[in-house]
Amino acid sequence: MLIVAHLDLDAFFAAVEELENPELRHVPLVVGGDPHGRGVVATANYVARGFGIHSAMACAEALRRCPHATFVRPRHTLYRDYSREVWSRVREIVPTVEQAGIDEGYLDLGEVAPAFADARAVAEAVQTVVRARTRLSCSLGVATSKVVAKVASDRHKPGGLTVVRPGREAQFLAPFPIRILPGVGPRAEERLKRAGVTTIGDLAALGDDELRAVLRGKVGLELRDRARGIDPRQLEVSTERISISSEETFPRDVGDPERLHDELRRMAENLAEHLRTRGQVARTVTTKLRYPDFAIRTRSTSLPVGTADGTRIGELACSLLDRALRDRPGPLRLVGVGVSGLAGDVQLSLSEIV
Repeated sequence: MLIVAHLDLDAFFAAVEELENPELRHVPLVVGGDPHGRGVVATANYVARGFGIHSAMACAEALRRCPHATFVRPRHTLYRDYSREVWSRVREIVPTVEQAGIDEGYLDLGEVAPAFADARAVAEAVQTVVRARTRLSCSLGVATSKVVAKVASDRHKPGGLTVVRPGREAQFLAPFPIRILPGVGPRAEERLKRAGVTTIGDLAALGDDELRAVLRGKVGLELRDRARGIDPRQLEVSTERISISSEETFPRDVGDPERLHDELRRMAENLAEHLRTRGQVARTVTTKLRYPDFAIRTRSTSLPVGTADGTRIGELACSLLDRALRDRPGPLRLVGVGVSGLAGDVQLSLSEIV
């Protein structure tokens, strides 16, 4: 039986800014872009959240909701330094970790907990060491699967610990809104709600015919399994950074394809330089688009051989952009490009193979 915890650092960017400047602890703090421009909220501290401010909200809207909020620009290098320290301390207690992002990851508690009954004590020890060594707060969810652990970690923030005992997974998930189930995106949520499926329990209760009428194929079956607390995924352990990305929010919406292509090529060159500096290659390229209504689209493609060639990454990013714009034309508020499937030992990129 898998015994897994999902660890989520509480309001991480904002928490780091508060550590760097303690005067920010008791004021509404927003980490993000320009509130008088097109900036987007990266995160907000819990004081600001009391005003209804949340991540991905327009900074202008955050300012409207809280005119006396303090806005600071993200400092990603600083956050990465804190993140490395956190995960180093976590591994002192739980060696096997799947880092899913700069501020979250999964811990294999079964490696150090003889039985599920011992998992709470291990999770509490993780919280204690993170707080003692980094002064940061984290919330954990403990369960027998990754999907249940992730939902559980968000139940009692900040600094919460939620343990879902074996056999209670479906009962725990059932009352929550369908949108919080990992894997349910906006389109799936819309389809499910049209069919009267509003909670995770509603999805879990669907029969095969009912499910096929709403969500066909493997995706539907997988989501219903998750709604029932069934998730066979194991931890994907890697000591390397899982992805790198770059994005640009425009002061005004941009509809000119050439301008968008130029931005993507510039970002691709920067990412490629970063890869070469680290002695890495990437197999997957992803292009991200955000429309004026804040809808987000992503398109990805994978290569048979990893590359650190900026021209090749840029070509793929532009092609993915064009494909996405065929599905939904229109000007964009933001574009970005990311690479993942990272590996060491740089190989010849496809453009270098003669």
